[in-house]
Amino acid sequence: MPDQPPETDFAAIARALWAAAPHELIDVASRLVERHANGVDAEVLLIDYRQAYLVRTLPGREDLPVDNTAPGRAFASQRIVRETPDPDGGRLLHLPLSVQGERQGVLSVRLLADDPPWLEEFARVAARAMKIANQATDLFRRLRRRGRLTVAAEMQWDLLPAPSFDSAEFRFAGQLEPAYAVWGDNFDWSASEDRLTLTVSNGMGSGTEAAALTGLAVSALRNARRSGAGIAEQAALADQTLFARHRGERHMETLLLEFELATGLVRVVDAGSPITLRMRGGAIDRIGFDAQMPLGMFGDTGYVTEEFAAEPGDRLVAVSDGVHDALSPTGERYGEHALARALRHTRLQEPPEAARTMIRHFLAHHEGGEPVDDAVIVCVDWAGRDG
Repeated sequence: MPDQPPETDFAAIARALWAAAPHELIDVASRLVERHANGVDAEVLLIDYRQAYLVRTLPGREDLPVDNTAPGRAFASQRIVRETPDPDGGRLLHLPLSVQGERQGVLSVRLLADDPPWLEEFARVAARAMKIANQATDLFRRLRRRGRLTVAAEMQWDLLPAPSFDSAEFRFAGQLEPAYAVWGDNFDWSASEDRLTLTVSNGMGSGTEAAALTGLAVSALRNARRSGAGIAEQAALADQTLFARHRGERHMETLLLEFELATGLVRVVDAGSPITLRMRGGAIDRIGFDAQMPLGMFGDTGYVTEEFAAEPGDRLVAVSDGVHDALSPTGERYGEHALARALRHTRLQEPPEAARTMIRHFLAHHEGGEPVDDAVIVCVDWAGRDG
């Protein structure tokens, strides 16, 4: 392969990106594209907490809605979107910024020539660098918020794992609402070489007390999980931990799911109100489980697991009671039928976009108002393992 001139040496460009300080990464990424890709203008746009707007990172520019904009189409479809050339011959190019299914935003570039072959790979590297940099600076969290987060919401968002993830066996996404004022609802997940563990929790109370209760419960569940315990033992430790602190006065309703990646066998502990719907082919049904005591109610509950089988092509959606019991301003309950209708509209979408669509449908039920209760929606598409 012939030597490439330094300005098109992708390895050198990537090294310059990785050398950037975390708080300078967005600016460095934009400058590298402008310098090496014949770019007149480059900008990183970050998705906001509600996943409704792409937040501009350059001053003086208005945030762009995800719906009905070219950058929004790139974000929603996770494909490069090319706009029609402008009168000056410039072309706008929008590249999704994602790593392992976690959607962070969009890289928008105005080019005066054909886009270089390395630009798509640059967007992937930039997304990974941004994910790492996010651990060392508040910049990304600050830019993503289009309003002030409550202290409880700050606690909840910091407690969350990645909001979406792709693997060979499954794809996952989740979302909290109200995004800027959530109290105690939560989801958590972890994948290992042989299983996926997922929890959906319906918080009790309001404000920082609810967020603190959720934080204690999730920490206990993680402690048991990371010690190698199954979901029944995880629930038992969380039950004991919450009871020791609150003596049964405060508790946590939680659904625990454990997927065997090799077989699709799903073990379940239903310790509360979150419900699960399954879309298999064109049919949607609720998967019923035996209700057990919420975590922390008695402190000595012996939890037992149930089982069902996930089949390749299944879509599973779990929601807290803030979704299925939500009331409109006129008192109309959202309910399972509305939830199923929203789910049916997502059948051609990937889980992150499906969760966003269902949240949008749920918010429309409130006719422009904020939900009065927390709401969490998680979506899992099951593929399983070949053989």
